[in-house]
Amino acid sequence: MTPEELKDALASALSAYSSSTGREIAAPAALVVERPKNRDHGDWSSNIALQLAKLAGMPPRELADGLAAHLRENPGIERVDVAGPGFLNITLSAAAAGALAADIVAAGTAYGRGDSMAGRTINMEFVSANPTGPLHLGHTRWAALGDAIARVLAAAGAGVSSEYYINDAGSQMNVFADSVLARMKDQEVPEGGYPGQYVVDIAREIASEMPQLADSCDDSVRDEVRSRAYALQLKDIQDTLAEFDVHFDIWFSEQSLHDSGALHTAVQRLREQGHVYDDNGAVWLRTTDFGDDKDRVLIRTDGAPTYFAADAAYYLDKRDRGFTEKVYLLGADHHGYVGRLKAIAAAAGDDPDVNIEILIGQLIKVNGAKLSKRAGNIIELRDLVRWLGRDALRYSLARIPADSPLTLDPEVLRSASNDNPVYYVQYAHARSRGVERNALAAGVDADLFDASTLDQPTEAALLAGLADYPRVVAQAAQLREPHRIARYLESLAGLFHKWYDSCRVTPLGDEEPGAVHGSRLVLDRATAQVLANGLELLGVSAPDRM
Repeated sequence: MTPEELKDALASALSAYSSSTGREIAAPAALVVERPKNRDHGDWSSNIALQLAKLAGMPPRELADGLAAHLRENPGIERVDVAGPGFLNITLSAAAAGALAADIVAAGTAYGRGDSMAGRTINMEFVSANPTGPLHLGHTRWAALGDAIARVLAAAGAGVSSEYYINDAGSQMNVFADSVLARMKDQEVPEGGYPGQYVVDIAREIASEMPQLADSCDDSVRDEVRSRAYALQLKDIQDTLAEFDVHFDIWFSEQSLHDSGALHTAVQRLREQGHVYDDNGAVWLRTTDFGDDKDRVLIRTDGAPTYFAADAAYYLDKRDRGFTEKVYLLGADHHGYVGRLKAIAAAAGDDPDVNIEILIGQLIKVNGAKLSKRAGNIIELRDLVRWLGRDALRYSLARIPADSPLTLDPEVLRSASNDNPVYYVQYAHARSRGVERNALAAGVDADLFDASTLDQPTEAALLAGLADYPRVVAQAAQLREPHRIARYLESLAGLFHKWYDSCRVTPLGDEEPGAVHGSRLVLDRATAQVLANGLELLGVSAPDRM
């Protein structure tokens, strides 16, 4: 019996009690069942009687007693106890609890996915590094977390689009072009330019295709070099992210906002909303009306738009594309953006508490990490992936809340031990696959499944853990906290290892395989499925062998 099925059973018991007493008591919109902290109190607990006592006009414990009597008539429920002021503690029958294993196997990759966020359209923008150099340690956390959050939101039923905002407008692109052009001419990069071997490599590649560019001083040459260097560096970023198994649905160019006139259109639209004013030759957005610490300039006195104008145009563009919810994942040095971005949303007529969300991630450190030989002054994401492994890096970044500082220990991440959380979880999956291979070789038949045979304490605990997975996914999505998935997987792995130590799937000696072995094989498969489903939400593989 799944938590959703138990909620249905509670609603049916309430309906039966209402009919038998002549009281009209409707089920609450949010009917809650949860795991009791003490497993001696049963498999599930509900506070429905406390929720409805006032509406029913009776003491909560009296209502709980009435509901308990009807719940006990359900064949899937073994025992119902009324505790404290009116809590219902429910123990499922072994057959009802065990049936979940077969349900999980039947559901496969769909198990845990739900509709708690169905109908919501969310745009998630993260990483968004300038295309003037390689991705580095500072981008690593949001690459892993942003992708995991997007996966979890989709698992909860939301329509999610992940977006990379390419900062390809502004003076930094000209500085990048000048740096590449200098290297093409075998010169030092100009002051304030971009150093690093990667600039030399880009210069060589462009020169090999168009050697005449190095000999020209025409302004059009810089434009050509900028275009080609930009394309090469953007491809490097995309290739690095692909190696990290991070893929974006949309690559949005900041320059396109300038080229299309969207910045000036955005200013006009905000002016029509009554929040734009002119002062001393500049155009301002009155963001202080919405909690910002000062008003912001949109258009400078020389007529040039500011970065803030681009932020406003970008927000409106997302809005026009139908994204009712816009999520921005920003680095630790971007706290000042929270107020101004929310002010843009409010000035556009949106609700800043609903239509925009800004998440700030803290910095990470990696003990012993070396500066990139290519870039010279940064720790590249590509090097981290190849050094620590994609799975270890992604899992470790996902299992700690984004707002907590994080220091990674390479010795732990590279170790094949239980001290390494990703190894511990992946090993549980590999062990479950090994259990199945051995069971099938011994003639164990999963078609002999009988849920009532799954009656051992470690089986009840494992089944309870498996039943909790959909709730964990929904909560992780609602709170934008994929670390809840990671911590759940570690707990589930622990329950599986305890079950493995006490319950055999493969018969011993001359024992013939029977229903209990077939049922345990199904439970083993169910556990493997949930472990794989959870790891997939974190962008981590589920190996069959280790």
